[in-house]
Amino acid sequence: KDFLEVLISLRNPNRDSCEDVSAWSHWGLVQVPLSVRDIPQLRKAYSELSLNSGQLGIDDVANIHPDLFENSYVQIGTKVVMEQDSAAAQQYSRRGCPTGLRADLWALILNSTNQPQDKTHYEQLKAGVIQHDLLVDNLIYKDVKLTASNDDYYFVFEDFLYQVLLCFSRDTAVLEHFKYNSATPPKSFILVGEEEHVVVYPPNGVIPFHGFSMYVAPLCFLYNEPSTLYNIFREMYIRYFFRLHSISSSTSGIVSLCLQFERLLQTHLPQLFYHLRQIGAQPLRIAFKWMVRAFSGYLSTDQLLLLWDRILGYDSLEVVAVLAAAVFAFRAENLMEVTSLASAEAVLADLSTLKVMPLIQIFLFATAV
Repeated sequence: KDFLEVLISLRNPNRDSCEDVSAWSHWGLVQVPLSVRDIPQLRKAYSELSLNSGQLGIDDVANIHPDLFENSYVQIGTKVVMEQDSAAAQQYSRRGCPTGLRADLWALILNSTNQPQDKTHYEQLKAGVIQHDLLVDNLIYKDVKLTASNDDYYFVFEDFLYQVLLCFSRDTAVLEHFKYNSATPPKSFILVGEEEHVVVYPPNGVIPFHGFSMYVAPLCFLYNEPSTLYNIFREMYIRYFFRLHSISSSTSGIVSLCLQFERLLQTHLPQLFYHLRQIGAQPLRIAFKWMVRAFSGYLSTDQLLLLWDRILGYDSLEVVAVLAAAVFAFRAENLMEVTSLASAEAVLADLSTLKVMPLIQIFLFATAV
């Protein structure tokens, strides 16, 4: 919530608020003039998700004979894995990864090969965990207890989460992502003799926040070997997840995602947006928690992994904002009846029964423009 307030307060100091004021610019909470794509542009960018393309998450669960799509699609996936072609794996992932191939395909896309040196690095980090306690360890313990341990899908992975997150907090290789991140790592001071030295603390430069462990939890379904799980998570974090809690102008950054979500609703569901705004239930206040976690902990795991397939396939978090808007569109009829923020939140409290790909497809390709 506090982070959302920061995003809402962002303004461009070079822009006069009187300039270029359109009807809906004051409707939404995010007032930063960033360029975000509308539905025609999204259709072009996400053409593989169109109604004419076979999709895992739709065509494998409908009453369609597997010979018509699924079997041949799995064969292509097997070939991609055998070829060890990262670019092909990324392209393939755009239409979803078969459950049996997902772990290998994601590792290919992320170029995470888990070589002997990677395993050694993980063992060194583990030794560091055993040797030294850090203050942030308590934050990790608390977060896992409050989130994953209480989740029907993820409570069994509690030990895995500790293994990954405690090592992650000590991994100085994570600092590399600050080269392309607008944030700066937090600093601390240590006394060496009589001299004070500035050090990054925690060593990886990332202070875990509430829900942080949910970035790792879904990956536990794919990787049962701790060093592999660790390397995949680290790659996912330094490519994607850090953008969900740092301010930037990136199209995958949380500011752009919030703006994109609001614009999509304002443009295609203006009555709903206006109604929710009037009753004090700004849509972003409800959807923000979904987007910050990339829907982890809100969707059922199989659906979440289908969503993350597309994040990896398109190398973008944009689809997260699209799904958030699609959820509102799906529940629009009920939301038009609500009269308070609490009742709007109640309508959207349980997303575990939702099917990701039909929602995204209908919103992107069956919405009148």
